[in-house]
Amino acid sequence: MTIESAVEQDFAAIIAPYRREIFSHCYRMMGSVHEAEDLVQETLLRAWKGYAGFTGASSVRTWIHRIATNTCLTALESRQKRPLPTGLGAPASGPDDLVEADMMWLEPAPDAVLDSRSDPGTLAEWRESVRLAFIAALQHLPPRQRAVLVLRDVLSWRAAEVAEATGVTVATVNSLLQRARRTIADLAPTREALVEPASPDERAVLDRFVAGFENYDVDGLVELFTDSTVWEMPPFQGWYQGAQTIGALIARNCPATGPGEMVLVPTRANGQPAFGVYMRGEDGVHRRFHLQVVDVDGDRIAHVVAFFDTTLFDTFGLPAELDRR
Repeated sequence: MTIESAVEQDFAAIIAPYRREIFSHCYRMMGSVHEAEDLVQETLLRAWKGYAGFTGASSVRTWIHRIATNTCLTALESRQKRPLPTGLGAPASGPDDLVEADMMWLEPAPDAVLDSRSDPGTLAEWRESVRLAFIAALQHLPPRQRAVLVLRDVLSWRAAEVAEATGVTVATVNSLLQRARRTIADLAPTREALVEPASPDERAVLDRFVAGFENYDVDGLVELFTDSTVWEMPPFQGWYQGAQTIGALIARNCPATGPGEMVLVPTRANGQPAFGVYMRGEDGVHRRFHLQVVDVDGDRIAHVVAFFDTTLFDTFGLPAELDRR
């Protein structure tokens, strides 16, 4: 084995435990799975080039996250924020208001590629830090505020470490953090509002939700919604609130007309239940239609984001079609 190959193996070995953490960090910063994947590769390239100068003055985890943070900050200089429709500042729409907007939308991330927590004591914190509403709220922050908030409140770095990583003073870090926390408090759900995943209550609600779509029971779906339930579906720029409005939206615009035309395949996104929705064609084959990420609140559905970018099915490892003939 050559010295160069030995160094490469050593580098790969010390970096491997942090790849999912780095991906999650880049995803929180960018709001896009695809951009996060690209920036992980850029981070690793920068780390490899600087590996000879790594003296161990900080931990490998701190060192690699510092590189990832600055890689993301550089990328964000030429990127616009990735919102959801609710983040565009417009009031709720009516059920017939369907207008597509050509823009870069927030993307969901599969649980399988995010850093995970097995410790029950930190699981709630992890879910809160990857939840779609939290990722969407981060998009409202200027890039450096975003980085400071993630490093301090998600990764629990000290203010001095954040200052070094982002190139500002400790006083500036504290100021940026205060402003970021105020914004996030107004936009993101509190941990108390989160339902325990895979609990009997959540499963019962989701079973009714799936049955409502697969049986095309719009009235049954309406019973699961409340006056405050929100439905949004990028790339359509409108968002819809209230059980009756959402029911009318589904009834008037969904191409299904009866039971069996839709099939929902379960998955997980951003620590939340999600479904790949398939629509049956005239040939009897169910093809990918949209991907839903669902918020459950008690015995009701609080929020649904239906992503009509069908390339997300590949991201989630879902097939392009289901042959149910």
